Amino acid sequence: MLSRVANSIYWMARNVQRAENIARFIEVTQNLILDQPDSSIDQWEPLVRATGDEEYFAEHYGDFTPTNVQQFLTFDRDYHSSILTAITNARENARTVREAISSEAWEQLNTFYHFVRDSETADKTQPSATFYAEVVHNSYTFNGILDGTMTRGTGWRFANVGRLIERADKTSRILDVKYFTLLRNVADMNTTLDDLLWSGVLRSVSAFEMFRKEYHALTVERVVEFLVLNREFPRAIYHCIRQMRDSLRKIEGPLEAEQNEAIVKSTELIEHLKRQTVESIINGGLHEFIDSFQSSLNEIGAAINSTYFVTRAFQSQPQQSQQQRQ
Repeated sequence: MLSRVANSIYWMARNVQRAENIARFIEVTQNLILDQPDSSIDQWEPLVRATGDEEYFAEHYGDFTPTNVQQFLTFDRDYHSSILTAITNARENARTVREAISSEAWEQLNTFYHFVRDSETADKTQPSATFYAEVVHNSYTFNGILDGTMTRGTGWRFANVGRLIERADKTSRILDVKYFTLLRNVADMNTTLDDLLWSGVLRSVSAFEMFRKEYHALTVERVVEFLVLNREFPRAIYHCIRQMRDSLRKIEGPLEAEQNEAIVKSTELIEHLKRQTVESIINGGLHEFIDSFQSSLNEIGAAINSTYFVTRAFQSQPQQSQQQRQ
């Protein structure tokens, strides 16, 4: 498979997953505010902090109002991770490789794109509550069609790698930010509001029911253990990284596994996670753990790019400057 095609499929799937994750966060936040309208905890600021793009938000929006945060995360055409931008990029990537994906997957993604674009026109200030549920539903439909119509070959595996690395990223970010939010409001810890917020974290990754099947009481330790170390839940960090690594291993070339930096770094991260316990994570600092994990994930993403998407000819000319390459 051409590196250009692999790159487009990878980012197609990753951007669809990104749009779904953002929609999940906003939908759950709206529900939390409805359940606790008098809470002193600001539920909107953490959503911006979860993106890591606070500087962009401060420059273009200022205050963390519901309208500003939702516009930023949903319809901002200049922000690289808004729902509209993510779906626009996903559709463009799919358009350039239509021969490599099923027609059903293309049609669903095209429908998804037009739904979001039409909603931008209709909801200039604050999208309706059902909009975010529809974004999640469209993502589910797209991924279901992709899985149901594509051979488990190179194309599907690159799509799987893209969506899994994005899932792991957003699970870690929402966990980190919500934990930080509660620590700033010590009076709310071990209260009904505390339980409500952690339930919201679980719901934002569709983990609430599966968590309840495994645990009866809701504690921060159990939430961290389930979302970080669980080996079977599909949105848990460990599960995502392991499945992503396994997909990389099944992609033929361009290097042997022991020389493939993306596989090597993924394996190192899996081994690191295997050694962790919920006690070691919390006692060492959840934020510090997530920060280290994010750095590892960024290194894996860079390794995937340099290993699979940069052509061998391009790599053989390191003396060229970035400006010359462009």
